[in-house]
Amino acid sequence: MSQLLLRETFPLLARHEGIWEGNYRHIDVNGNQIDEHKSKLVCRIPEDKPNIYHQTNHYTWNNGDSEIRDFIGEAHEDKLIFDNDIIVGWAAEVTLDENRRTMMLHWTRVGEPNTYLYEMIQLSDCGEYRSRVWQWLDGGKTIKRTLIDEQRVSNDWRGIKLKSQ
Repeated sequence: MSQLLLRETFPLLARHEGIWEGNYRHIDVNGNQIDEHKSKLVCRIPEDKPNIYHQTNHYTWNNGDSEIRDFIGEAHEDKLIFDNDIIVGWAAEVTLDENRRTMMLHWTRVGEPNTYLYEMIQLSDCGEYRSRVWQWLDGGKTIKRTLIDEQRVSNDWRGIKLKSQ
């Protein structure tokens, strides 16, 4: 099988390349905010690995805490597959969206087999804004939601130095 070129196979995902800043808000099932933190995400398709999507998330909290997480997905047929020490799952463009704005993801966190998440990502037509919603489920029951609002701050991910590299 020939190697899939992510930019050609997933044109919407390729439009997400760049550096995004935003806020994550975690909401419990009663609508109460249980966490909030800032984020900087670096989304890229490396030139030397054209079938790979690589995302590095930098999280910071008001109390000074911070965290960095790396996610690498590989293009397979009609979806991007994630299988690492944090998550196992997939991402796909929603082809029924004639506006080409929507992606869906599904994953489980490693070590939490009963907890799974579905994420919907909406990219604005101008490509400068994203809104994301995570639905967290445990055994089929919703346990919380995450609301994420982001703005692209740069298209040039190549110019940023990453601690994870």
